[in-house]
Amino acid sequence: MLIAGYDLDMSYITDRVLAMSFPSQRMRAMYRNPLWQVKSVLDMRHYDHYKIYNLCIEESYDPAHFHGRVEPYPFDDNHVPSLEMIRAFCESVDSWLASDPKNIAVIHCMAGKGRTGLMVCAYLTYCGMTADEALQLYADRRTTNNEGVSIPSQRRYVAYWDTLLSNSVPRGTGIGPPKVNLPQPCSRELRRIRLYDAINIDTIFFVISELHEVPNEVYRPPVEVYRSSCRQVKKGYQRNSSPRYYISILEDDRDGKQSETEEPRIVVQMDTESPAIYQKSCLDHYFDKPIQVTGDVRVIFYEKMIGGRLFYCCFNTAFIRNSLLQLTIQELDKVGKKGKSICGPDFCLELLFGPANTGYSSSSISNDEHCSDNSL
Repeated sequence: MLIAGYDLDMSYITDRVLAMSFPSQRMRAMYRNPLWQVKSVLDMRHYDHYKIYNLCIEESYDPAHFHGRVEPYPFDDNHVPSLEMIRAFCESVDSWLASDPKNIAVIHCMAGKGRTGLMVCAYLTYCGMTADEALQLYADRRTTNNEGVSIPSQRRYVAYWDTLLSNSVPRGTGIGPPKVNLPQPCSRELRRIRLYDAINIDTIFFVISELHEVPNEVYRPPVEVYRSSCRQVKKGYQRNSSPRYYISILEDDRDGKQSETEEPRIVVQMDTESPAIYQKSCLDHYFDKPIQVTGDVRVIFYEKMIGGRLFYCCFNTAFIRNSLLQLTIQELDKVGKKGKSICGPDFCLELLFGPANTGYSSSSISNDEHCSDNSL
């Protein structure tokens, strides 16, 4: 955008929300927004009425350059923030804009695209748009190729936020901004990771991390909880065909809590998939001892344990339904040339979880917990 003779990478998404790339100094200013030019333009157009939201964890600057009105909400590049951070960000932006009709919010990460788009779209949904409307508006106003927020996990978190907002008190009721209740921490047993129609490869390594809260810190770093590999499923090595027992999640019970009026349904599910998994190459990791994952989870897949990342995904355990998360190649993040080369036309990542219902476990309702687990 050309402003006052300066060619700056900034875009008004709305009249009061401005997205831009990082205000840089020294060598980085050669290809990012020079900080002094950003300051000149903001002071010229919105003097004393702008506040900057910095989403970068990898870079910072002295807030004094912008009169101290800089608020950090840092999270990793190409990844997602916690739902708590999204709520805090939206409440802060809303409070700042409500305090004066002239105020604007300036939001940036490094390139001013993915992380910036996620948070801008979260705020737009906070103001009443649907997730799809917000993502499309951002794509129209911020990018020339109409891609906008292109990382699937970042789009997934905008949809999560939209779902939470749909259950909150809406705007226009005369009682102020939405009051968003976040889901209670939901711990799930991860029992199996499977990659269907994986080609040209017989082993894929993976690392599972959770975003962990650090006292007195806004940033939540990923903390590794497990690492291993998925290997080829060979005929004759399948688990036995004993039935597996699950407590189904009731449709009207989003948090997996037992309904006061209806007993949980016990579902017996036989393993009927064995013939299907041999029709195409399938890589599999079964957890002999299921691991517990909670909250915001990241799973990264590698060709080799050191380097060679293939793709990854981020999700929140509170939004898993029916104990299964299935993602196609279009729903995985940063699938490069090597990642695409190992994905057949019917490629799918599948994560199988144990039941979410509070106070129940598969072993407590199985007549043979070992058989029940092994059938997975």
